[in-house]
Amino acid sequence: MEKEYRLAKREDFNKIYRYGKSMANHQFVLYYLPQPKFEKFRLGVSVSKKVGNAVVRNRLRRMMKEIIRLKKDQMTPHYDYILLARKPVVEMEYAEMEKSIWHVIRKASLLKRNDTIKK
Repeated sequence: MEKEYRLAKREDFNKIYRYGKSMANHQFVLYYLPQPKFEKFRLGVSVSKKVGNAVVRNRLRRMMKEIIRLKKDQMTPHYDYILLARKPVVEMEYAEMEKSIWHVIRKASLLKRNDTIKK
């Protein structure tokens, strides 16, 4: 992800956890908070130590960021997002993970208007 799309500061994460809304499915939890002052959206990715060792967690983080990066034009701007991975993600293939991430985003009604995702 390019720098302007990254959410990195602890205070930003805490603000989203505290004041934002959330949507979840079995594999992912999406926290989101409107941020009108930012032109683009910002994304933070989190994978708990309960999910696996460092190699597994880093691989999952890279995959999650790449899934969003490839279709970032479909994300609603002016929002901060945190995408959390749950344990079942470890056994998922890339395509399944992609489908699940877009499912939780669609469920939260955070896709740009008039855009549809090809399945």
